[in-house]
Amino acid sequence: MRHSLPIAPQFYVTAPQPCPYLPGRMERKLFTALQGDYSETLNNALSKQGFRRSQNVLYRPSCAECMACLSARIRVSDFEPGRSQRRTLKRNADLVRRATSPWATEEQFALFRSYLDSRHADGGMADMDIFEFAAMVEETPIRSRVIEYTRPSPDTPGRSKLTAVCLTDVLDDGLSMVYSFYEPELERRSLGTYIILDHINIAREAGLPYVYLGYWVPGSPKMAYKANFGSLEIYKNGRWIDIGEPESHSAAAHPLSIDPIAEQVAKISLPDTMAPPQKR
Repeated sequence: MRHSLPIAPQFYVTAPQPCPYLPGRMERKLFTALQGDYSETLNNALSKQGFRRSQNVLYRPSCAECMACLSARIRVSDFEPGRSQRRTLKRNADLVRRATSPWATEEQFALFRSYLDSRHADGGMADMDIFEFAAMVEETPIRSRVIEYTRPSPDTPGRSKLTAVCLTDVLDDGLSMVYSFYEPELERRSLGTYIILDHINIAREAGLPYVYLGYWVPGSPKMAYKANFGSLEIYKNGRWIDIGEPESHSAAAHPLSIDPIAEQVAKISLPDTMAPPQKR
């Protein structure tokens, strides 16, 4: 009988490219492949260390002169919605949630295109076609769900209309919101906020302690809304801390504050099943 030992993941760095959050800066990502029998284990471990999933890749920012991007998560047990968030929940009380397997549909893609064209026409996903969209949704080696939100159709009585969608990963300690999109013209509903609030409810019902929101970037208007959620934690200097006053976190760039790539990789904690064998 032949036994194969799990191989420790290899980490790589992307070439620098313009930062989508802070003008005049360049971004760089540290990443590794997510594949094989230990994908779930690796995703759980690295998500707790500030990594995010995109299809079959786990990544986190590793910029040469900037540490502004901070992974953020909500501590579910301590979260209480604020007044405006309670109003958002009430405004969207007519939405019906449905969780499905990660399978892309033409209706989802139409909503996705409408959202991109309205909100992110100059973003990195602007040219994504239906095949690339399907890959984004379906190429996942871990436990993922597509959360759909529908409302009564304003044009056809008795029918429902797809209003919002979130691609969500189920981790061992929470829900990770990979990507969400919604009807852009329904601004009054604050659908982006509502999706997060509903994921907090889902996590609470499932007994999961966290909802992972992706990256919060001080100084970026695109990411400012995440700081509006109570019980928010950020991953900073190798540990999770309460965000405190958002204004206290700086987006200043300084090359001397960045560890070399080799040191960054050495500090990543891998699960025992994936750690390289000890030399004897």
